[in-house]
Amino acid sequence: MDSPVADRPWWRGAVIYQIYPRSFADSNGDGTGDLNGVRDRLPHLRDLGVDAIWFTPWYASPLADGGYDVADYRAIDPAFGTLADAEELIADAARMGIRTIVDVVPNHVSSEHEWFKAALAAGPGSPERERFWFREGRGEHGELPPTDWVSSFAGGTWTRVPDGQWYLHLFAPEQPDLNWNHPDVRREHEDVLRFWFDRGVAGIRVDSASMPVKDPALPEVPQTYEAGGHPFIDRDELHDIYRGWRGVADSYSEPRVLVGEIWLDDQQRFARYLRADEMHSAFNFDFMGRPWEAKELRESIQSTLDAHAPVGAPPTWVLSNHDVTRPVTRYGREDSSFSFATKRFGTPTDLALGERRARAAALLTAALPGALYVYQGDELGLPEVEDLPLEALQDPMHFRSGRTDPGRDGCRVPLPWTRSGHSFGFSPDGSGAPAWLPQPAAGWGERSVEAQDRDPRSMLALYRATLALRRSEPGLCGERFSWLDSTEDVLAFTRDDVVCVVNLGTAPVPLPDHHEVLLTSVDLDGDHLPADAAAWLRA
Repeated sequence: MDSPVADRPWWRGAVIYQIYPRSFADSNGDGTGDLNGVRDRLPHLRDLGVDAIWFTPWYASPLADGGYDVADYRAIDPAFGTLADAEELIADAARMGIRTIVDVVPNHVSSEHEWFKAALAAGPGSPERERFWFREGRGEHGELPPTDWVSSFAGGTWTRVPDGQWYLHLFAPEQPDLNWNHPDVRREHEDVLRFWFDRGVAGIRVDSASMPVKDPALPEVPQTYEAGGHPFIDRDELHDIYRGWRGVADSYSEPRVLVGEIWLDDQQRFARYLRADEMHSAFNFDFMGRPWEAKELRESIQSTLDAHAPVGAPPTWVLSNHDVTRPVTRYGREDSSFSFATKRFGTPTDLALGERRARAAALLTAALPGALYVYQGDELGLPEVEDLPLEALQDPMHFRSGRTDPGRDGCRVPLPWTRSGHSFGFSPDGSGAPAWLPQPAAGWGERSVEAQDRDPRSMLALYRATLALRRSEPGLCGERFSWLDSTEDVLAFTRDDVVCVVNLGTAPVPLPDHHEVLLTSVDLDGDHLPADAAAWLRA
């Protein structure tokens, strides 16, 4: 499904669909999504019109953090299938013109990884412990952790082992951080890249890409610091690592792609990861976190384009992922922005308003130059499931927050494929309910693929039409972009002869002069665009 712009690398304007394997489709009836379930549902992705699929970790893992605690990069977790299943899935997808991207997590491994088990067994001062960050504690008897660093999952970042030493984990205790000053760590990860590239994987997504390198002195986090001076975020030494990875990626006849997960406020520092000899692209989290306000979104779009321009990298646009409240829910709230720090139980939302805005947001993001990411279920307009039983929650963010943060399980609920059945088609007929997170009894089936498949007004129909036009319109396949004058509540821009208009206000606005209406998120009000709606026009 390559772009009509024949000389442009596929990844510069790709539509990439994110799959959370545990929740996508279950082929064997055990209640857990698996790789053969994805193979069975590839026609859905082909018909949707995606260029690539990105899998969150499918490797062997205790699943303490949804697979981001990797025990073995060269094995598929038995819950998902086998290495042969993965190879067949990659090949099947490729035959449909869909490339595959996999996740690599360089900051840490699982506490069940062979390296970490060997480090625990070997004891203090051993070569095995040098691959991690083992340190003596502070205090008279070493009873205090080596630093007061705060975990990304809340709480402390050190766990003490029986021999008295402490080990570092910026995330959960089951995810010990690797020491990237050790040559074994760098060599192993480059070998892992080759392992998957040799099996036909088109690229990798680099998890927490700004965090693997630490200041070996392990100082406390200062209140102020120079760029690159944080003890464990965005250190300059990272760039040499990613240059090595780029060398591996470029060594293949079809160069493989590196996509970074980079949460940085400093746009200039962000762009450093996208220089010509480092990563090809990186996630744009700023846009995803902004509220549904024209001024905010325009500012995010412009700052994103400005950050990417000097290094010639394509921006990426995404409305949600496996960590973030789904847009149908988020956009229906009084505060429609997103922040991990403010997630709480019981936040009111207007789902009808949220769905209307999510439809408009789909047209907005798809009209912007660069790559587009779609998280599984967003094409169905799935809301965040906010009434999961407390005993069903599994996300470490929930538990480490003292149970005040609902966590991320609400956007990971298994997908509905059919209107009815114990699992709405997630598992085969005759199987029970999903094994790990329950689906809502009310309304889930009406948001299924079956329910929306032939409904021209459905969210699924809108996504299919949007992605088809994005592929067929030459103006949307290039990289030109120009703002149009508009009122303060309206975003309007051109992509050659295609105009995108988004009304974020409360009253209808007149459409600009145009030759043809290509697509709208809702019905027009005569020659006016209603509130919380978007339109693509022929200039």
